Amino acid sequence: MNKLIPAEIIEKKILLIRGEKVMLDADLAELYGVTTKRLNEQAKRNSDRFPADFMFQLTAEEKAEVVAKCDHLKQLRFSHVFPYAFTEHGAIMLASVLNSPIAVQTSVQVVRAFVRLRQMLASNAELAGKLAALERKYDSQFKVVFDAIRQLMEGSDKKMKVITGFKKGKDL
Repeated sequence: MNKLIPAEIIEKKILLIRGEKVMLDADLAELYGVTTKRLNEQAKRNSDRFPADFMFQLTAEEKAEVVAKCDHLKQLRFSHVFPYAFTEHGAIMLASVLNSPIAVQTSVQVVRAFVRLRQMLASNAELAGKLAALERKYDSQFKVVFDAIRQLMEGSDKKMKVITGFKKGKDL
């Protein structure tokens, strides 16, 4: 039986690229207990199961930004290959094509991490809306309080590394 991977470890591997929450092939391979090469081979072998909204390949610029922002991905700096990014649905599909007990069990943890992240972002958006409504209702004497609350809310979003500056491009 595979030891459960803590949700915090998985959550730290979720990145925001092209406006999508994704995990890179190297991180998923590590979690699923296979090599990155084998993971990508299975994805390519089953390409009909991985449409553009499940998986895409990073550009040179995206790869450079990921390497610069994510310490655990420094080894990608010297690789001539551009990593693949998998959305939540792509990560689930990978578990089915890898078809190993570790991959299946870990995919449950990966899905839970994506869901938890989605819930945190939704609750922050809801809280931001309520705060804006309160700000409109009350005068500027509470501005300091509202600013302090906003700073606290921004701190909770720092769990996910955001790779920005790229528009949705042509996906695989």
